[in-house]
Amino acid sequence: MKQKKPDWVIQKERDRRAAAAETVWLFGIHAVRDALSNPMRERLRLVVTKNAADRLAEDIAKSGMTPEISDPRKFAAPIDPQSVHQGAALEVKPLDWGNLTELCAPRGQNSRVILLDRVTDPHNVGAILRSAEVFGARAVIAPHRHSAPETGALAKTASGSLERQPYLRIRNLATTMEALREMGYLMVGLDATGETTLGDLETDQPIALVMGAEGPGLRDKTKETCDTLVRVDPANEFASLNVSNAAAVSLYAVGRPS
Repeated sequence: MKQKKPDWVIQKERDRRAAAAETVWLFGIHAVRDALSNPMRERLRLVVTKNAADRLAEDIAKSGMTPEISDPRKFAAPIDPQSVHQGAALEVKPLDWGNLTELCAPRGQNSRVILLDRVTDPHNVGAILRSAEVFGARAVIAPHRHSAPETGALAKTASGSLERQPYLRIRNLATTMEALREMGYLMVGLDATGETTLGDLETDQPIALVMGAEGPGLRDKTKETCDTLVRVDPANEFASLNVSNAAAVSLYAVGRPS
């Protein structure tokens, strides 16, 4: 008699099949160009207008893809008609950046990562990826649930950074924070209740900046898992930064990697 698989095993296999079947439509000249040039990308279908095909001619040739030329008035890619696609859309599989240990192993005391707690706006995450690339963060990390997935809107805001800056989706934020702590990272939560300011932070350790969504901020469990909470003091008591601006300021404040 064949033994029945446990429910958790069945669900895990379903999740794996769903992830393998998932595809993303990237759009916009910059996002499509960088994805065409990324050897890590699994590319499936390219839809372009004649004008976009001319602008991307060299990148298309290097990618080896055969584009579908589409009428700009009836653009054939299945994306939101309101999307600013600039006549270019590319269907791809989500990027696989590998595992946490290999990706975030510290390389010197100035290693930096960003962890996002319930940041669901793709425009914020895209902007954070751009800042993370500029300041040399090892990765931007977010849970699969209650965070922005890899989408065309996120890729367009990232303006190419999605293809170069690791964006790692994990199952559990607190567990990942504990794993990073074991690797030598100091867990620094950005929170208005922090006893010290970001500028007062002094450490020789690798730093993991933990950031929450605007409004709700960090969850209680996330705060408890942090080693310290710090704040960014505004000049005006009513002023505040959105999470993407706070990420850029924080990365700059804790210094560039050596």
